[in-house]
Amino acid sequence: MLSKLRKYIAATAASVVLLQAPIAHSEGYQMTVAGASPGGLWSLLGAGIDGAVRQSYPDSKITYQTSGGGIANVGQLERNQANLAIIHDAELLLAKKGDAPFREPVDSLRVLSYMYTWAPMQALVNNDFAAEYKIESFEDIAKVKPPITIAINKRGNIASNVAIEMLNAIGVSEKDIESWGGKIIYAASGEQISLIQDRRADLLINSLFVKHSSIMQAASSVDLTLLSMNKDTVDAVNKESGTIAFDIPAGTYEWSPSAVHTASLGATLAVREDMDEELAYSLTKALFENYKSIAGVHSAMKALTPEVMSSVTVVPYHEGAMRYLKEAGLK
Repeated sequence: MLSKLRKYIAATAASVVLLQAPIAHSEGYQMTVAGASPGGLWSLLGAGIDGAVRQSYPDSKITYQTSGGGIANVGQLERNQANLAIIHDAELLLAKKGDAPFREPVDSLRVLSYMYTWAPMQALVNNDFAAEYKIESFEDIAKVKPPITIAINKRGNIASNVAIEMLNAIGVSEKDIESWGGKIIYAASGEQISLIQDRRADLLINSLFVKHSSIMQAASSVDLTLLSMNKDTVDAVNKESGTIAFDIPAGTYEWSPSAVHTASLGATLAVREDMDEELAYSLTKALFENYKSIAGVHSAMKALTPEVMSSVTVVPYHEGAMRYLKEAGLK
């Protein structure tokens, strides 16, 4: 009897040790990541996240969940309708501050990683209009006060918010533009391209990857130039929007050869603050150690590195993620 009791105690003790030990790499995670539309880059990122986690935990499945985009994904996390969510840095700042469309500050969001930082705000001006009004930089719009028609993204799209902040940073409001005889047109990305091609808009401001096909399409039918912002303007935009500074190198566009300084949107992988610390640690470790699974989903992702992934500043990293980043020497 005593022998059986000793064996039972030994087995129980061994079970406790196993429960307290780090999660084994063979264990799988069944989770969802909220993105945006079924197609597009974010759906590919969902596949990349799944691939990275599977490399470390083969029995895992990270399922991409369609959504209305980053702002909607804040709600998805808040209501526990997704485990992970792709959210722009600027959208995280809106939530943190409680600015519209949020009714109050959201303090429960943390991040595991940046997904990318290179969706710069590109201000494309019609060359004829720029020459007529001697506009050579973004700040010249405020100095010249031309009758300019500007196409920006639809209201509710974060790129629209940042475009307005760009104008605010140089002291220009929508009412100012209207008083000069111009106007702002709020339109989806595809319509913006049509507006600039048809010369119904003089300036287009949108967040697009460098050399995006829509930019090249527009430049093939209309002579365009990219307008650069000075450092003070970019700093002001970044402070208000949560964006980051970005340089488009000289020679990137042969039809606009000068270097361009601007602000850029980035996309993060966000979670709730109350995610289990060990889970957040394990997921972050898998993402960083297998980051090439994410970088390989599209040519636009080839610049992804652990250094980029560890550079979010707009909201804190989850404590489990931060533990991994410190162990890896990234913080």
